[in-house]
Amino acid sequence: MASNKLLMLSVVAICLPAMAMATDYLVGDDSGWTINFDYQAWAKDKVFYVGDKFMFQYPKGYHNVFKVNGTAFKNCDIPPANQALSSGNDTVVLNTPGRKWYICGVSNHCSTYAQKLFITVQYQYGWAPAPTPQILQVSQPWAPTPAPTPSSPSTPAPTPSVPDTIVTNPWASSPILSSPPLPTPIAPSWPPAPSLPTTLAPTLERWAPTTLSVPETTLAAVALRSNRF
Repeated sequence: MASNKLLMLSVVAICLPAMAMATDYLVGDDSGWTINFDYQAWAKDKVFYVGDKFMFQYPKGYHNVFKVNGTAFKNCDIPPANQALSSGNDTVVLNTPGRKWYICGVSNHCSTYAQKLFITVQYQYGWAPAPTPQILQVSQPWAPTPAPTPSSPSTPAPTPSVPDTIVTNPWASSPILSSPPLPTPIAPSWPPAPSLPTTLAPTLERWAPTTLSVPETTLAAVALRSNRF
């Protein structure tokens, strides 16, 4: 409870100086609200704040006051008559900041005689909205530091190759080891047969049968003797 009361007192303490500084302006000063008066020159050297008051004074029935938007102000578009202030002593409180436009809707007072006023209302001290608080993210020094994740090696480990001796049998559930291939027989290298020595040739010739040559005279004598018997 005590804290709520303190908060309310603080708000009032802030707002009261702003309300005390509010200013009442007589539009056009001594000329009032009339035709053939430069109201932009009148407002040029003035700063208007939220809470200030505008007083439009004029002969009742000769003028009136309309609050319009920027487009209607530029084109002097007259709103419906029931929106007009026409008492001759009209007071407008500037409750919000921003641009404000006012014109006279009688005849052609706005378009021909420039009976119109444009102002910009500023925030009064103590009336400006509080800025949005920024949430600061404070690092927690007591938070445990996560262990670094080991980085994976850039080059993956090589996949072991399957030995060539394993053959997959499509009808069996497990691979069958094939028997290693038989070694290729190596032909023995026999030394070449030795050639017969040339010295054996005469010996062999001695074994061959000898042909006897008989003289023809002997053969003739034998034949003659045979004929005698």
